[in-house]
Amino acid sequence: MATTMPLPAPRTAPRRTLRAGIFGVGAALPDQVVTNADLTRTLDTSDEWIVKRTGIRTRYWLGEDELLAPLAAQACLRALADAGREPSEVDRLIVTTLTPDRIMPGLAPAVAGRIGAPMGIAAYDLNAACAGFCLALDEAAAAVESGRSQVVVVCAAEALSRIIDREDRGTAILFGDGAAAVVVAGGDLEGGIGRFTHGADPSLEDALYVNTDERAVRMTGQTVYRHAVARMVEATRDALAHAGLTIDDVDLFVSHQANARIIQAVAAEQGVPAEKVMIDVDRCANTSSATIPLALERAEREGRLRPGDTVVVTALGAGFVWSAGVLRWKERVHVCA
Repeated sequence: MATTMPLPAPRTAPRRTLRAGIFGVGAALPDQVVTNADLTRTLDTSDEWIVKRTGIRTRYWLGEDELLAPLAAQACLRALADAGREPSEVDRLIVTTLTPDRIMPGLAPAVAGRIGAPMGIAAYDLNAACAGFCLALDEAAAAVESGRSQVVVVCAAEALSRIIDREDRGTAILFGDGAAAVVVAGGDLEGGIGRFTHGADPSLEDALYVNTDERAVRMTGQTVYRHAVARMVEATRDALAHAGLTIDDVDLFVSHQANARIIQAVAAEQGVPAEKVMIDVDRCANTSSATIPLALERAEREGRLRPGDTVVVTALGAGFVWSAGVLRWKERVHVCA
């Protein structure tokens, strides 16, 4: 009796793993520009001293009666338009901020309402100080790649002018306000948003803090400088190792824009050439978690960042907490979400 052999299974292309990537970016700054010369009217300082010590030339401050939510919403809408997405498609909104309009509720629900996102959206704040954007980006990528979300907006929005002592020369010159956002979605991507590396050291919490009673930034500058350089260098090396890359593979290096000397020291420690280092602190000063996405938006607008470029982002913030990751910028292959 003849034996019937089973038919072979139809051949199919191997299924590729869904990866999260950045598909849009947008930024918004307050109308009020504060120059170094403006600060010399009330502080014992000079434009030359500020530029030499920090690299900062201008910063943007919200007006006394202005809210942060409208600025954040503007950045989100610009990012969605850049990505070709509608607010109705967003199912998660993460806002990184340490300066919301109110202690409670958080900023994210107000931003979600202002952009016209669905009521069923997950909208919440994340506070990791200056490292907030990096941690939120990692969280957004995880949500997309796990299938729990399809389109995530990560918005970093800060109003640090609300929490500075304007009579303290050591901190009043450093901080600004601003918002920037990116749209994260899934696709058939080669790089996308890579694995991030993170860290925390609470033993140094007194080096940079804001208390609830005083509500003003207090900082031990030398301690922050020393640890910021060491931790961001360490985190960047770990992130590159996880990605199987070296610094030579990087097209643009974007670290937290706290101080030009810190940025340059972190880059020099790893041999990043100056033309690959993004500097935005001269324009916006330190906007905490918003510095990296603001710098990314400017880099693209000025032609320094193009689709497919490999970017390193890294930051250290109060806590201390730090983070670094490697991503492929706006990698256009096949959008799955």
